[in-house]
Amino acid sequence: MSCILCLETATRVCSVALSSGGNIVFKKEDHAGPSHAVLLGVFVQEAVAFARENQLKIDAVAVSEGPGSYTGLRIGVSEAKGLCYGLDIPLIAVPTLEIMTLQAVAMGYKADYYCPMIDARRMEVYAAIYRMNKILEVQRPVSADIVDENTYDNFLAKGTVLFFGDGALKVETIISHKNAIFAKNIYPLASGIVPSAHEYYKNKRFQDVAYFEPFYLKEFQATTPKNRI
Repeated sequence: MSCILCLETATRVCSVALSSGGNIVFKKEDHAGPSHAVLLGVFVQEAVAFARENQLKIDAVAVSEGPGSYTGLRIGVSEAKGLCYGLDIPLIAVPTLEIMTLQAVAMGYKADYYCPMIDARRMEVYAAIYRMNKILEVQRPVSADIVDENTYDNFLAKGTVLFFGDGALKVETIISHKNAIFAKNIYPLASGIVPSAHEYYKNKRFQDVAYFEPFYLKEFQATTPKNRI
């Protein structure tokens, strides 16, 4: 029964969760941020102490890989790598927008398509399109979108689309299609990493600790100016 420490720092929320056998046994969250540099280490220490007190051996560290805040991702991934080196355990990276979508599904939101969004300032968002058909299926991979009233018409024409995340707040004022649905207060959380983390662990989908970089740093620098988020 695997025990995984999960870290999420892609947005303003700083959170840590510890899961055993897929069940969350410890979690800490701060929604007042950004305060990752101050709080993440404290939350991790508390989670590790909880594991020791309850005789749980941490088998892996899972981290949100982005897209998201440059600083937040850097802090989260650095902490995760340090733990993996120190404990000699594997690193798991879960896409931030996947985390958000699974949270939306778990909260009971239903739609033909799910469009998680992270604010990229101005009228840009980082977004992807998913569909839930027994398992989560990627319908369109992550991209940096400049949003106007027609940006997602090809999906809206085929069914309902749930828009959520901090990027959806500004999209709600632009997209008025009858199939557009908007949900508030869905942020990526460490507790939301747990289902994917255990599935990845079972299938040994591990990252190279030495060379892994967050998705935002590796994929978006070529098309999006640094520090846009």
